[in-house]
Amino acid sequence: MKRSMTLLGISLVLATCWSSPTVRAFCGFYVAKADAKLFNRASQVVLVRHDNKTVITMANDFQGDPTEFAVVIPVPTFIERGQIHVTNKALIDHLDAFTAPRLVEYFDQDPCMRHTLMERAMPLAAQAPGVAGRRSRAKALGVSIEASYTVGEYDIVILSAEQSDGLTTWLTENGYRIPPGASRVLASYIRQNVRFFVAKVNLEEQSRLGFNYLRPIQVAFESPKFMLPIRLGTLNANGPQDLLLYALTQNGRVETTNYRTVKLPSGMDLPVFVKQEFGDFYKAMFTEQVRKENMRSVFLEYAWDMSWCDPCAADPLSATELRELGVFWLDGGRGRAVKRGAQNTFVTRLHLRYDGEHFPEDLVFQETADRTNFQGRYVLRHAYEGALSCERGGMYRQELATRHEREAQTLASITGWDIRDIRRKMDLSGKPPESGSWWERLWKKN
Repeated sequence: MKRSMTLLGISLVLATCWSSPTVRAFCGFYVAKADAKLFNRASQVVLVRHDNKTVITMANDFQGDPTEFAVVIPVPTFIERGQIHVTNKALIDHLDAFTAPRLVEYFDQDPCMRHTLMERAMPLAAQAPGVAGRRSRAKALGVSIEASYTVGEYDIVILSAEQSDGLTTWLTENGYRIPPGASRVLASYIRQNVRFFVAKVNLEEQSRLGFNYLRPIQVAFESPKFMLPIRLGTLNANGPQDLLLYALTQNGRVETTNYRTVKLPSGMDLPVFVKQEFGDFYKAMFTEQVRKENMRSVFLEYAWDMSWCDPCAADPLSATELRELGVFWLDGGRGRAVKRGAQNTFVTRLHLRYDGEHFPEDLVFQETADRTNFQGRYVLRHAYEGALSCERGGMYRQELATRHEREAQTLASITGWDIRDIRRKMDLSGKPPESGSWWERLWKKN
């Protein structure tokens, strides 16, 4: 088994932000985002949860021959055909873009202008023979094939087992590559009386449907357990993996109960050169935070009501898109038409880097009543580059030097980058910006 799970508009916005003392919106430019594409081995999972109802959408990061793909997922209850669905990857891409950590920039105003500027208000394998022909062998191994379905381009079986060795043997005989150590993990699930959701690619159906990639699989079920199994995925992984989890709930933020949930550093001012290196910055920053937490924490990257955003890295998902992802409460459960706007949905984005040593348990979650907004947000402040011919201009130059050094120190602290390299990129030579008009500077003696 292989697993790898217009200018006019800008002017109007600025005019609104800087002229009205009652404006509470974000003022500045959104310029970049840190989405899932930054991480080579990143799985994406959407968890929709309310009461005991759960819908899981799993985006496959598998790369290679579809005949090598297979996925084995412990599930807490029997799964019927109607509980399984195949959906469009664009839904998860949209959710990823909407919740991604973002880079924004501001431009300093002329400090000599006589007006007050408002501060920002933001505070898995080959097509197999038919299942029926294998039931007797499965029974001999203590494996029960409880159901088999073809959903979209996937062949799916629901299994239960009496002991892990038999299940491992059955999976191996049926073309699943089981990594070393799988029997021990499978045994722990069997003791919990769980079932196993097993999917392979049906090449004929994939060809008939015309898809040249593997679409996300969705499973809907009821269980008091709010959790996500991750241990099987660590067995054949080539090093630590990244998991991006998007939780959609009614009431508030989702957090893990058996691991620490930690907010990523956010809201700080960074040197402007980071605009050209945002991808490198974010990966380095995340890696440094993982190191500081000894790879034993889950990181919060975003928590916000789905109906709005500030600043927006992408438009909020529509009610139709949310329903496709499994948000079942939008129509009130009485068949009413889905409203156009995304109502009563809170989104939490969690990011973890994990392996079997540091994450020995599956992820267990709880929904909180906390609806406090949070986002991974990093700020660039461009210095004013015009003439500084007033007394306030001299003070600004001094403040600017202090600000730049503070930005350098902040960047070094959260990424682990060498402060000397950061200062070099910022060109912090210690020489302050020149004052006076351009003609005064023209013939000024050094």
